[in-house]
Amino acid sequence: MTPQFDAVIVGSGFGGMGAAIQLRRLGFDNLLILEREDDLGGTWHVNRYPGLAVDIASVTYSYSFEPNPYWSRLFAPGAELKRYADHVADKYELRQHMRFNQVVQGALWDDDGQHWTVSIVGAEPVTTRYLVTATGFLSQPNTPDIPGIDSFAGKIIHTTKWDDSYDLRGKRVAVIGTGATAVQLIPEIAPLLEELTVYQRTAIWVTPKQDGAIPKPVQHLFAKLPITQRAARLANTSALELLMISAVLHFKQANVLNRGAAAIARAHLFRQVRDPELRRKLTPDYDFGCKRPTFSNTYYPTFNRPNVHLETDPIARIEPDGIVTRSGSKTGIDTLVLATGFNLWDTNFPAIEVIGRGGRSLGKWWRENRFQAYEGVSVPMFPNYLTLASPYSYSGLSYFTTIETQMAHMKRLFGAMRKAGADTFEVTPEANQAYLDEVTEKLGDSVFYRGSCDTARSYYYNQHGEAAILRPTSTLAAIRQSRSFPTDDYVYA
Repeated sequence: MTPQFDAVIVGSGFGGMGAAIQLRRLGFDNLLILEREDDLGGTWHVNRYPGLAVDIASVTYSYSFEPNPYWSRLFAPGAELKRYADHVADKYELRQHMRFNQVVQGALWDDDGQHWTVSIVGAEPVTTRYLVTATGFLSQPNTPDIPGIDSFAGKIIHTTKWDDSYDLRGKRVAVIGTGATAVQLIPEIAPLLEELTVYQRTAIWVTPKQDGAIPKPVQHLFAKLPITQRAARLANTSALELLMISAVLHFKQANVLNRGAAAIARAHLFRQVRDPELRRKLTPDYDFGCKRPTFSNTYYPTFNRPNVHLETDPIARIEPDGIVTRSGSKTGIDTLVLATGFNLWDTNFPAIEVIGRGGRSLGKWWRENRFQAYEGVSVPMFPNYLTLASPYSYSGLSYFTTIETQMAHMKRLFGAMRKAGADTFEVTPEANQAYLDEVTEKLGDSVFYRGSCDTARSYYYNQHGEAAILRPTSTLAAIRQSRSFPTDDYVYA
């Protein structure tokens, strides 16, 4: 049978839209983009919490082929990212391919028909020649399994399901979590509250944020002379990669950069918090980069406020009217905010059930063996399948580097398939293993394996103890490789 669609893309965030743009450039117009939410934009549609902003400089956080000269700040607020997503969808005519409120249950490869069948909750399944999962790295919220949490009588808000109608003013609030989301959220809500207690399991490295409004004349210059914005993008990317990528991925060779980054963060903390005991609690006891660091000028000073309290004693249980720590101390609250991040390794890789040739379940195979994906894109035994949020795929600092690297891989792959007169592809086990060996060897010099990361509790590590998210190369190397990988690393039929 002829499949209903050339390609089905699961997810309408920037990854899914990038894949759709590339597929349309390659001549595939019969596309279907399935989105579980009620609108496009992925994380920038789902997240609406106070203080939401991009934590990568705005000039780098966009498609290089579709720059936005009108970012209002060096680190744009979340609402501007949502508007940018809408702009991309409209300009590249992607909305016509999208179906919202479509929860994908799974996908099954039909070896006889050489197509995928995609199951959707409450709807008829669809068939497609090619399947692309673009469900993002941070799409499956993590709700902590704390004894008594279901008994809490007050309001519970997860940061991914922010309730704009709920008035926080005058409330006694507990925030659980001190990751990048909490660093943005806590300074915004603290002035509104009667009391705020922040429950910290692991401190986070925070460095100064060089933020500010982008003047209108600069915006107009970017619009009239796009080369100026490209230059700003290149300068920002190069500087951050030199510091962050070298300090993290080349920890063995560039330990001095890692120590320097940590020193900057410690000095930032010292300037903003003078209480030595509070400073001690806010100082990470693991090496810089073991866990995702972040930028903020307002996070540390918030703990100087008389109504804000940092609690590092582990939570024992939650009662209807408060939280009890292991020492027996109880704090009364009426609102519980969960800034507890996302569950990557149990539910996000992959975010749906994908069954390939021979009945192989991708999630089961990854968890029983090792997480792996050739060039962070494809997997043996899964023909005509591209997994964008995958192990060893995240490249550089901006997510758009990863997206465009994968778009380049798609272009080369589909070109080779057409040249072979084929319409199916599958990466060979040998090529996949060679890539896995390559990235594993390169990561051996990183802070994840050479540094002190035991106490970081980092989501970078999976249940096998492997830091299997980052692609351990520079941005230029990743893009170059995606444009020149051996095309015979795939079998075409």
